[in-house]
Amino acid sequence: MSRLELFAQPRWRKTGNVYFPVAARVDGRWWVLRLNSFPDHALWTLFVEGVPYFDIDGLPTTWGQPLDRSVPMLETGTIEEVLAPVRDFVTYGSEVGQPCDNPFCCG
Repeated sequence: MSRLELFAQPRWRKTGNVYFPVAARVDGRWWVLRLNSFPDHALWTLFVEGVPYFDIDGLPTTWGQPLDRSVPMLETGTIEEVLAPVRDFVTYGSEVGQPCDNPFCCG
């Protein structure tokens, strides 16, 4: 896990997806945030180019407010491209082959 991501300044764009609500192009790579079942799991999981980087509860201040109403929407074609690598990772832990099966938080 690289901590350099914690100092980046992503320009978030909405995806319209409930599980992966925002994405940003950072240094030529797509970042996608997954919103998890908090407090049972970390609030967010960061994916970079479809690879899980880390879970995080509080976002760094440099990341701004990704869920702010003023965040613009991505173009439809771009949304499909950006979400394709994470599409199968809706359930917390599925990205590492251990999907949560607790019906109270992930069911």
